[in-house]
Amino acid sequence: MKLCWLDVRTKNESTTAILEEAVHQRIDGIVAATAEDLAGLPPTVKKVLFPEGTALPEDFGEADVVVVDPARHGDPAVLASRHPGVEFGRFVEIVDAESLDVACRSASTERWSVLLFRDPTKIPLEIVIAAARASGAEGSIITIAQDTEEAEIIFGVLELGSDGVMMAPVTVGDATALKAATVTQTPDLAMVELTITGVSHIGMGERACVDTCTHFRKDEGILVGSHSKGMILCVSETHPLPYMPTRPFRVNAGAIHSYTLSADSRTNYLSELKAGSKVLAVDVKGHTRLVAVGRVKIESRPLLSVDAVGPDGTTVNLILQDDWHVRVLGPGGVVHNSTELRPGDVVLGHLPTADRHVGYPIEEFCLEK
Repeated sequence: MKLCWLDVRTKNESTTAILEEAVHQRIDGIVAATAEDLAGLPPTVKKVLFPEGTALPEDFGEADVVVVDPARHGDPAVLASRHPGVEFGRFVEIVDAESLDVACRSASTERWSVLLFRDPTKIPLEIVIAAARASGAEGSIITIAQDTEEAEIIFGVLELGSDGVMMAPVTVGDATALKAATVTQTPDLAMVELTITGVSHIGMGERACVDTCTHFRKDEGILVGSHSKGMILCVSETHPLPYMPTRPFRVNAGAIHSYTLSADSRTNYLSELKAGSKVLAVDVKGHTRLVAVGRVKIESRPLLSVDAVGPDGTTVNLILQDDWHVRVLGPGGVVHNSTELRPGDVVLGHLPTADRHVGYPIEEFCLEK
């Protein structure tokens, strides 16, 4: 889990409420300019003293970590030897190649490195993360973010991200939003074997190809279904075709009315998706990841209606393009061409339990047929 440090060195009328929210949200660290401002915080939060621009106090109070600027305060290793009960971190402001080199050394050797990048590019952070990884560093990189949008970007740099983010909140709600930005993992889903009970041609209709900004694996696709309580795993175009190149970013998903899964167990109609939307990529073992949509192509094509049943008797329907290069996945990653599906074939799917209201799961009576 990524670390969230809330910087309350600059106070406003909301600071007291922000601190209450931060404790409730289990923010990892509170950063203050004075030891007095850390007094009284619960033991569940790391107390970080960061006296930037001023001299170190004689008494660190309840501080767990003291972040220092070596040019003003001295070397963190020397300070740590004098104060064995406190952890020390190094603050580095990266403005050029020389300061970037200092940041790389700090990330490779210090227990805590608090980094401020003045330029908007994330390439210097990539270099620091790579240097720390190459050195086998055991310390943590805390990168200063201006807002939660930048925090999300920082957490994803090089697919590894900074170990943590430090952000100054402006108002109540910022601590909650920062904590939410740390959730980079999506939960696994329970995949079930569905038995095909019928396949029929239903004529023309609009289907959606979902083109994402990622490469799908051969055993990965997106879940699609006519009903919110039953979906079939549609595979991406990663498997060879004789008449066209593979398009490993694309899932020929289904008719435009169909549901698919996105973040936080929410569903979206395929017709709602657009550039910038997020959908849940799922593999045959139920492992998931959130991927960005780059484009959705909606075109009129002949359609097939595929009916299936789950182990518990739940019925599932999927309407997809009537063409053999449109495929779904079975157990073990077996690929089934849509036009060759027959009663008795076994495919993989997922059976959500909740009904839906504007895509959100909700416990209410809802009959879909």
